[in-house]
Amino acid sequence: MKRWIKGVASGVTALALQLTLQLALQSPAWAFGLNSGGDTSVAKTGANAFSLPAKNLSFAKRLDFSVGNSFFRNPWVFAPSSTKARDGLGPLFNTNACQNCHIKDGRGHLPAAPEDNLVSALIRISVAPSSDADWELTRQQGVLPVPLYGSQLQDFAQPGITPEVKVGVEFEFSEVTLADGTKVSLRRPEVNIQHWAYGKPGGNVLFSIRVAPPVIGLGLLEAISDAQLEQFVQEQAATEDAVSGKLNQVFHVASQSYRYGRFGWKAEQPTVKQQNAAAFLGDMGLTSSLFPAENCPPKLTTCGEPTLAQPPEVSDKILDQVTFYTRHLGVPKRRNLDDPAVQQGEKLFVQAQCAACHLPSVTIAAKADTGLAGQQIHPYTDLLLHDMGPDLADNRPVFLASGSEWRTPPLWGIGLSKDVSEAASFLHDGRARTLLEAILWHGGEAERSKQQVIAMKTEDRDALLAFLNSL
Repeated sequence: MKRWIKGVASGVTALALQLTLQLALQSPAWAFGLNSGGDTSVAKTGANAFSLPAKNLSFAKRLDFSVGNSFFRNPWVFAPSSTKARDGLGPLFNTNACQNCHIKDGRGHLPAAPEDNLVSALIRISVAPSSDADWELTRQQGVLPVPLYGSQLQDFAQPGITPEVKVGVEFEFSEVTLADGTKVSLRRPEVNIQHWAYGKPGGNVLFSIRVAPPVIGLGLLEAISDAQLEQFVQEQAATEDAVSGKLNQVFHVASQSYRYGRFGWKAEQPTVKQQNAAAFLGDMGLTSSLFPAENCPPKLTTCGEPTLAQPPEVSDKILDQVTFYTRHLGVPKRRNLDDPAVQQGEKLFVQAQCAACHLPSVTIAAKADTGLAGQQIHPYTDLLLHDMGPDLADNRPVFLASGSEWRTPPLWGIGLSKDVSEAASFLHDGRARTLLEAILWHGGEAERSKQQVIAMKTEDRDALLAFLNSL
């Protein structure tokens, strides 16, 4: 049985890739490469590993990068304020700075105690579709908003306004025993919502915890052509295996049309710019030309009161600067490539069929933006939606993504996650504290791969984790 895996510029069979791996074990050349982000890759480890500009940025562009970084890192404030470039926070919000969620441009985490605020996570909500008309609306607009509360809960508000809710997270624990007798504790987060400001909503309301993902390499992912994404779908559909990804079709605000989704846990955003604008509004209550309507509490009669800045609060210039910054964060180079355990782990990664979704290599089309065009990159993602089974399902559809489907997250830089933020957690809701826990939650299309990991000898499992930590 063969599985098609994307190679440098075209598909190669799993057998050919395994032969490449065997050659790599015998020579200095490495199968999947040292420079995960091509010429943009940076040689940085430690707490700031995710915060450097792409290596091939010119000096002038690095200045643009620094300006965008300042608006990404520094807090926004309430209006009116002497800080006119950064006022307008609220009226409802989850945080006051992008970096509060994407800690040092890396991952967020769940609160340590049930009474703690989420800080680097949030709660998405929607009404469950119950009719053909509901499903059609979901396909058109993404989700069905909850009356009075919208599609995201904000647990902070500016002075004089009541936050929508008080959110807590509790955990349900279970245990998995591996073939070598190792016992692994798993946790499942459960949302505990209190103090509904406008009354607890009725009906079947869906909740989904989302932890902030890292923001490295976003421009490279955006530069992967639609044709390449379609080819990934076709290659997977042509196999006899369980893996068969699909593309999300999402609304592109600027063109008022539908495009392929690439960003967000369910691939619900088509571009980096729209992802940023949506986060400005949903997470910080900041309007932009893409999303000009204030997120107003029902009891606030007008959003034009003196306590609020006049929209758009994020100017096109600032939005473009932040977008430039998030498009050009450098991807760290791999480490420990000469370690025999890492080399063995890479081979096991392919044998366990992990590379079917976490595609090791892609080449950016020649017509992409300057600095990104033609780059051979190693993101370990196909950007497609895959059914991950009932254990990971939030049962909340978004556009074409079902309640059990999730976009394959990139793995580049994943081995530095804990260096960037010790509290960093994995998977969409931060339930996994370690990479092994993340693997053990896989199901659905990845069930067979998970079972292979469960059955591994101790040294093989350690080698697989060594490989992942080298990324």
